[in-house]
Amino acid sequence: MSKKATNDLQDLQYFGEYGGVNPSISDSSTYTFLSAKTMFDTFEGNTEGCYLYSRHSSPSNLYLGEALAALEGTETANVTASGMGAISAVIMELCGANDHIVSSRTVYGGTYALMKNFLKKFNIQTHFLDITDLKAVKAAITPKTKMIYCESVSNPLLEVADLAALARLAKEHHIPLVVDNTFSPLSISPAKLGASVVIHSLTKFINGTSDCVAGAICGSKDFCLSLKDVNSGAGMLLGSTLDSLRAASILKNMRTLHLRMKKHSQNALYLAQRFQEDGLRVMYPGLPSHPGHLIMEDQMNRDYGFGGLLTLDVGSLEKANALMERMQDKKLGYLAVSLGFYKTLFSAPGSSTSSEIPLEEQKEMGLGEGLIRFSIGLDDDIERTYQMMRDCMRQLHILDSEKQRS
Repeated sequence: MSKKATNDLQDLQYFGEYGGVNPSISDSSTYTFLSAKTMFDTFEGNTEGCYLYSRHSSPSNLYLGEALAALEGTETANVTASGMGAISAVIMELCGANDHIVSSRTVYGGTYALMKNFLKKFNIQTHFLDITDLKAVKAAITPKTKMIYCESVSNPLLEVADLAALARLAKEHHIPLVVDNTFSPLSISPAKLGASVVIHSLTKFINGTSDCVAGAICGSKDFCLSLKDVNSGAGMLLGSTLDSLRAASILKNMRTLHLRMKKHSQNALYLAQRFQEDGLRVMYPGLPSHPGHLIMEDQMNRDYGFGGLLTLDVGSLEKANALMERMQDKKLGYLAVSLGFYKTLFSAPGSSTSSEIPLEEQKEMGLGEGLIRFSIGLDDDIERTYQMMRDCMRQLHILDSEKQRS
């Protein structure tokens, strides 16, 4: 499965307008027609291969969409100006007034705020629950439920969703399973496991250079075309259009994704194992102690490992902040949100990327104030990184001195 995805990506080959090895960038917001009839047909969505207006489509965005469809094994894909642009378009396409969503309780804070607060304006209700409890998911589905929503590996607690089981449940109730796969491109292939729609924040691992914001919706041709319908498509009418220059840049960065994901995963597994040996409270899907380890093993593409994210709980926000500041001073990475960069990024999600979730709900789901989320970088000497991080922890009395190794 994973080899096919990378082979499909490798086989995508476009010639630029003048024979360039990179496709030409479409630097136009609008496109000319040789006949008025063709313009009319394109407005009606009947002329394939013609471009009308860049909010609707552009050659650069379509090139990137084809690469993303190959990555996820879907019929096609649309690209958007942000991950939230992708999520909001999918929800508004599938749901209307008085509809209902069943969602994982541990999702990106912006997703949570959208579902919990903003969608109330349209009387769309969301039932948040433990997505690993399949009985609870089944019990939450009502005749008004229009979708099951989850993240393959959740932000920030790294819970692993049983996508095949959720897909079967969704199919039984004739509703789509929508999966945000931002944390695990290549490592997990949700569409192969039965997901109807796969969402990405391209900002993260897929782009990999922390220099842009973008999103993607991977699915069937019918669904992706419906999003671009000029009369009723949520993607078209909400206007979350990715700039062609950024689309071209992301497409080029995707060519190294398979190499980067292997290294991110390799480094994260090494650190997780060493931290666990040190007696730290570490969560990583690659550790047998992780509650979702067996599910992850069963549904992952092994060539790409268990992903580049891990969490450490150091007990308090004060210790978490001190450790992050110390690590940044030692040039071990950046105290910054986001993920997928070549350098390690770390943040306390309870007071940053998950701050939209009320404190009482954070505590209920197990998101402690001392939790640090690490997006592990591409360090060549990961043992050196480990020793330097360990020194920072020892200096701040986070590691028990009795457990220190020489």
